[in-house]
Amino acid sequence: MTGRSDVPRPAFISLDGLDGTGKSTQCRMLADWLRAQNYEVTECADPGGTAVGGVIRDLLLYRRQEMSLACEAFLFMASRAQLVREVIRPALDAGRIVVSDRYLLANIVYQGHAGGLDPALLWQMGQLATEGVVPDLTLVLDLPVHVALSRLKGPADRMESRGAGYQVKVREGFLAEAQRSPERIKVIDADRSPAEVHARICEEVAVVLATGSRA
Repeated sequence: MTGRSDVPRPAFISLDGLDGTGKSTQCRMLADWLRAQNYEVTECADPGGTAVGGVIRDLLLYRRQEMSLACEAFLFMASRAQLVREVIRPALDAGRIVVSDRYLLANIVYQGHAGGLDPALLWQMGQLATEGVVPDLTLVLDLPVHVALSRLKGPADRMESRGAGYQVKVREGFLAEAQRSPERIKVIDADRSPAEVHARICEEVAVVLATGSRA
């Protein structure tokens, strides 16, 4: 790829998967690679990324108050709604590329497939929260659960502390959603070196940039 054309072509890329698969590292590497191609890039994390979202992120991940799965799902959606309004939509309107560490798919998998809420209903909730703004491409970094858990460092957040059985359902949910929407959700084998994973991610992103899938 030779770099950005004179006409800005916005694109929205999200990375997702189990905790421990290297998402945050790969988001940074992808953003750096895109900037080296002369693209303007906005990075964000979901939940979070705004003043309101930061408060919600702290409540969701680091506070130990009991909450129902429905409450949890609504809080994730609320943070995302603010992220779309303040960060993602303005960046896309400006012709930038958005790289997001998680997005709506995480809700569908964690609270839906693994938690027991209806994934179809969560997708509908997501349409409201995101104002219809969906990624052009979601890259799911995939690892066996025991490998992902072995890579985690530091105190576990609320999602990480739910045990291996829950994480198995999370992984199965990601793979099921990728099989359902293979044109928008691609699975990347994360059981490789960071450089090898990065190269595969760049291959998939380059296709999106070349085809200009975002209207």
